[in-house]
Amino acid sequence: MGLGGGIGHTMGIASINPVTGATLQTFEPLSPAGLEDKLEQAWQAFHNYRHTSLAQRATWLNQAAGLLEADKQVWAQLITLEMGKTLASAVAEVEKSAVVCRYYATHGPEFLAPAAGPADLLPDGRVALTHTRYDPLGPVLAVMPWNFPFWQVFRFAAPVLMVGNVGLLKHASNVPQCALGIAEILQKAGFPEGVFQTLLIEGARVPDLLADPRIVAATLTGSEPAGISLATAAGRHLKKVVLELGGSDPFIVLESADLEAAIATAVTARLISNGQSCIAAKRFIVAEAIADAFEAGFLARFQRLRLGDPCDPATEVGPLATASIRAELHEQVQTVIRQGAACRCGGELPPGPGYFYPPTLITQIPPGTIADSDEFFGPVALMFRVASLDEAIAKANASPFGLGASAWTRDPAEQARLVQDLEAGAVFINGMTRSDPRFPFGGIKRSGYGRELGRPGIYEFVNIKSTWVNPSP
Repeated sequence: MGLGGGIGHTMGIASINPVTGATLQTFEPLSPAGLEDKLEQAWQAFHNYRHTSLAQRATWLNQAAGLLEADKQVWAQLITLEMGKTLASAVAEVEKSAVVCRYYATHGPEFLAPAAGPADLLPDGRVALTHTRYDPLGPVLAVMPWNFPFWQVFRFAAPVLMVGNVGLLKHASNVPQCALGIAEILQKAGFPEGVFQTLLIEGARVPDLLADPRIVAATLTGSEPAGISLATAAGRHLKKVVLELGGSDPFIVLESADLEAAIATAVTARLISNGQSCIAAKRFIVAEAIADAFEAGFLARFQRLRLGDPCDPATEVGPLATASIRAELHEQVQTVIRQGAACRCGGELPPGPGYFYPPTLITQIPPGTIADSDEFFGPVALMFRVASLDEAIAKANASPFGLGASAWTRDPAEQARLVQDLEAGAVFINGMTRSDPRFPFGGIKRSGYGRELGRPGIYEFVNIKSTWVNPSP
């Protein structure tokens, strides 16, 4: 997966324009003394911040949303500059970041209100009162990826800050300006000093951070190796973690589907963030009876896509984020072709500067290739043909990942079967898999564990405290 490098690796901290490959700005990592200052500041800030009211935290989150919306073009240009997604999709990302702030500002007080439990009748006839409380834990470390440099952070920060925890962000090393910008936004929104800080450090320093008693928990979105490294380090110190890792999401199209809608959505679903999304559709599993029509329609749309400068409004697919991501993706494409698959379009490195890769459709994939096990992180679609619903479900589930799934059918019985039997953290019927502040989000199998977003997401980093009070002993 293309999100590696977050843990256990030493990488330069720099903004590199993926359109040209030019280094725009480099950053000096925090010194040991500087990192110690930030940790102590977070620890001290927590002991004050935890006592602020839910209403005050909601006000600050709403103010952060307002700042995001007011300057969305500025922040979107920074996202595009550092990681290459189209400007339109970067604007949408900033807007979505504002939505998650408003969501938890609105619903957080309800989610976190103490819940009355059953009255406990004592032997002498008196009654003890019980409640469940949701208390903050302390500083939470977030190790975040570059593919959604604002959204991934705000979907962590909004619930964590609403709870009364404080946040420490170790962002991907190729989006440092985004990382610093997010801290600036939250500070301007009114959050007290030290409540949210960006740590410009190398990935190799994360395990030592997890050993520090002032870090109480961690969350990571990234590659399997990064998740394993973080979970191993956190496990040594019995610290809670949430992991959102890779995905090779199936997109199933059955005979009764609205074929035109399925094709149009399939192309869009594959190209989220230039194809660099964990929940982008990657494996297209199509009923044999409609496979020729699906393939022809999909291919025609893929071939018409405009590859180019992500700041140009006419561009539909921008560059990949780094040279290494492009090299890894191209090697995967060449490998699956050597293993017997057919390349219907794309599959070649374009000339010129930058990290561009053309939309690529791979078909006629034999069993047992890397297409069955690897995540292709870029604009590469893998198409499989199946003879039945049972075969479609088996093919979809024959993956080490289990993040999301999309399936297209008008048959209610097939819909019910797919919802029940697909092994994924989210199943969308006749729609594109997406993350949404209102719904729990996360995976199973090697896609990670724990949940972000929705009501469950706010409870991942709280002390769920049971209280029992005898009011008149």
